[in-house]
Amino acid sequence: MPIELTPEVSADVFWMSRALLQARTAAARAEVPVGAVIVRAGDVLGEGHNRTITDADPTAHAEVVAIRQAAASVGDWRLIDCTLYVTLEPCAMCAGAIVLARIPRVVYGARDPKAGMVDSLGNLLRDPRLNHRCEVAAGVLAEESSELLKGFFRERR
Repeated sequence: MPIELTPEVSADVFWMSRALLQARTAAARAEVPVGAVIVRAGDVLGEGHNRTITDADPTAHAEVVAIRQAAASVGDWRLIDCTLYVTLEPCAMCAGAIVLARIPRVVYGARDPKAGMVDSLGNLLRDPRLNHRCEVAAGVLAEESSELLKGFFRERR
């Protein structure tokens, strides 16, 4: 089913394309190709890609890298009025960080049936028991995101 290009979807495609550039940077550095961008009112506050190998840090997922950069950029741990774009459905750790940062909107590309905690294995971002919930848009540039990941792992097998 083709994406209907409304002003919001057009912005989502634009920013997800930027997240895909981050994911390609990760792949070039032999990291799992996931990229993330945090935007507020058309300005990038933070962006990043997976750096777990580079930094020898299991928490250096693209989302966490971008959240840390955005928080430093605004001087606050609360990232209200922001949208996080990420090429892969966030895992439990990243979903938890998104909730703690109070990010109101998350847009992701490919689903992650093995670790995704937004739709695949659970629904942490919209859990009514938590003090913060996110609006979620799934599947933006999903095919491109998925193909990048598949190609990366195919090369390593």
